[in-house]
Amino acid sequence: MKKYKAFAKVNIFLKITGTRENYHEIVSRFMQVQDLYDELSFVSKEHVGSKANEFKIIGDFSCTTEQNTIYKAYVALRDATKSEALEKLMQTHAVQVEKAIPAFAGLGGGSSDAATYLKMCNEVLHLNLSLNELAAIGLQVGADVPFFIYGYKSANVSGIGEVVVPFDEEPLAFDVFTPNVEISTPKVYRAYRENFYAPIDGFRAQQLLQTPSKEILQTMNAEEANDLFAPAMQSYKELKDHYRQGYFFSGSGSSFFTTKDKEVANG
Repeated sequence: MKKYKAFAKVNIFLKITGTRENYHEIVSRFMQVQDLYDELSFVSKEHVGSKANEFKIIGDFSCTTEQNTIYKAYVALRDATKSEALEKLMQTHAVQVEKAIPAFAGLGGGSSDAATYLKMCNEVLHLNLSLNELAAIGLQVGADVPFFIYGYKSANVSGIGEVVVPFDEEPLAFDVFTPNVEISTPKVYRAYRENFYAPIDGFRAQQLLQTPSKEILQTMNAEEANDLFAPAMQSYKELKDHYRQGYFFSGSGSSFFTTKDKEVANG
């Protein structure tokens, strides 16, 4: 059975612009990490001894099936399409996931898996949903899912994650490392709102959205580039032991990254 790649991402920058109800509005540059990905495939339940009436995910996950973003993507797709073919597919097949992207790491692994699952179903079942329709379904699963639906190498992401605009630049190669620190994104955002809340203005946001990633990594440090770096460091003191000079922070953590291009990394 065909395998589908679910790529990781890093946030070149992530700045808060304000709040919308319980969400924080952001401007961010997402870039795909081209050598770090999970692989998803459909496998016949006959081969894995799974019951027809259970939604089965095979892979190294610490959460329950109901908490898994792939299952949430299935529910969102089922509710949006009322597809009998989708229900039949999931009665006869399990989703196999070969995990390489660490969980709770700020690399978008769960969102990427959900997006990839939606695209797999769309292709295999000939649902004929557009990328925009898939992104709207994916947004119900998580704010980062639309970026992975579109499959851009680099994109500006704003709002709460629903506005995704491709950014035309050469993709960079990254050296990523993820300390064994399990980060709660809500906890980091709460620390940001309570102790670090300082949204940037529209002019500065537009400046950043127009600046190539290479230039941002040459001219900013980890704290300047990511508004969640300081609150994550405050909330998870052990992160300080893992921080390396010249590295940047992805999402709410715990992953750090730098570019393999030393000219950029030493900026």
